Order: sequence, then structure tokens, then C-alpha cells
Amino acid sequence: MLSYKCTGSCKHCMYNCSPEWDADWISEADITNYLSQLSATIKPSPYGRDSIDLNSGIHFTGGEPFLNFSLLLQATRIACELGIPSTFVETNCYWCGKEEVAEDKLRQLKDAGLKGIMLSVNPFILEYVSFERTERAIRVSKKVFGQTAIVYQTFFYRQFKELGIESTLYLEDYTGKTGPGSFDYAEIIPMGRFPYKLGHMFKRQKAKSFFGRSCEARLTSPYHIHIDNYGNYMGGFCGGISLGDAHDLSLIFRGIDLDKRPVLKALVTGIEELYKIGKEFGYEDLPEGYVSPCHLCIDIRKHLIQKTDEFEELRPKELYSRI
Repeated sequence: MLSYKCTGSCKHCMYNCSPEWDADWISEADITNYLSQLSATIKPSPYGRDSIDLNSGIHFTGGEPFLNFSLLLQATRIACELGIPSTFVETNCYWCGKEEVAEDKLRQLKDAGLKGIMLSVNPFILEYVSFERTERAIRVSKKVFGQTAIVYQTFFYRQFKELGIESTLYLEDYTGKTGPGSFDYAEIIPMGRFPYKLGHMFKRQKAKSFFGRSCEARLTSPYHIHIDNYGNYMGGFCGGISLGDAHDLSLIFRGIDLDKRPVLKALVTGIEELYKIGKEFGYEDLPEGYVSPCHLCIDIRKHLIQKTDEFEELRPKELYSRI
């Protein structure tokens, strides 16, 4: 993650990215450090080193990585020099104003070693990025990268075309045109900002209905992890939960002392243990309930970060104020 700064504040964002974040761009030295440590373990796409896959290789993301194109370009060069396979960038397409400028940027990235691009298309981004720009970005990306230009998700691309959308569209207006059923195709993970912005559309349950669930498999997932611009190593999609400092990954990979990370210990044991910690610090249940165990988790964590600074694993702190 080059930064949490983004051009939008999407209602489904797992990392609570927005324009309000300080950019705090990751340094080139840190990129080199992290990628050097990881280079021997990164698996290429099953389709080959020069192809891309959502859970293979390395993806540069944010926030919106094109907000700092020179850094994105240098990150690509560093990854290429280290021989890392299946590198791609994830983007919301905001930057695709003039076609010739967009093509020049993509060709620079390809020449630097980038293998592909993932173009995000969904009704949440549509609130902030005109579909005209998204279409242009897709067209130019296909021209430059061919089959390694991935539209995620094609369902919404086709739907927006059928609806004749060209500009931006408020989410309420979108659902007015399509009905809430379109969210069935959004592959939403109900964590981060989503439960607070869109939770009213979904069934809620009491906290105790989620007890007995462990997050160990998600937190230790080897298939999709993020390292942010502050050096936080985050497993799965669990924004705001740091397994440790990525400046020395060996300290994480040798094993985490859970007695020094009470929130992590609680989550791998069962979410009811996190609930108990929350109660010790005066946490009160949401009277309307929760849409998912992830909603319960982040709501407790949000409360803890406001009450104490003793939990080192709750990083970056700013993530909890950007919900």
C-alpha cells in the first residue's frame, strides 16, 4: 500500500481510505526493504510470471496509487530488479482524463516491468469517478497490457453500459435504478467502513450470535496480505490489525508472542475474548446489532483505540478515525 490517501471515501472500503488522510507516502527505501525480504517467497500467477492473478504476485495499491505516479513507477522498477513475478497495480481510474496522457503513463509502467493492471468498477467508486474515465482507462489499458488488463468487476461494467451512465452517480440513485439486489454481485466483505455506511441495508444480529468464531485462518492467510506505508503487516483483509513491523519480517515469521498482543490473542481464540476486553474498557453493544463478526470486531477495536494506546497491534491509529 503506497498510502491510505485516495480520491474517494467509498462506502465499502475495508481500509477506510479517503482524501482526508495525510499522504505519508511509503519510501523507496522501505519498498526495497519489504520486497527484498519477500522476493523469494512470492508465487507467480498460475498463468505464468508475465501474467497476473488477484492472489498471486505483488499488487501496488492504496488508497489510490496513481496519486503519486513517480513513486508507483519507481516501485515497479524495484520489483522488476528483484525479479518479482506477476506485478500489477490496482486503481479506481480517476486519473484517466486525456487518453494520450493515460497511455503514456501505462507504457512507462509496462516498460518498467509492470505485468498488468486491475481496474476497479463498482457502484461505490462510481460516486467519485465518472464512468467516462473508467471506460477510457479500460480501453487504454487493454491497448497497452492486452489480456493482463483486468476489469474488476465486469458485471458492473456491463450494467453501467446498459444503463447509459457516463458521469458519476450517487449510490442512492444507483440503487433507485437497479434495486439493492445488485449488491449481490459486489463481493462485499462486511468490514471497514461498510457496516457503518451501508449496514442499515442488511440483517443485524446480537454480539453473542458471533461468539465461538476464530479469525486465525484469516489473519494468517498466505494468499492475500498487505503491507502499508507505515510498515504494518496485515493478514487477510483485516485493516487496522498489525501482525508486526514489516521492516524485519523474520520477527513475524518466526512466530508472534500473543501474550504481548492481547487483541490478536483474543481474535485467534474467539471473538468473545475480544468482546471481554472491550467490556473491560467500557464498551457498550450497539443496540441495533451487527451485520457481521467483522463489524463487531472493528466496533470494539474502534472503542479501544479511543480509550487506550496499550494495544500495539491496533495500527495505524488513523484508520479508526476515518470510518
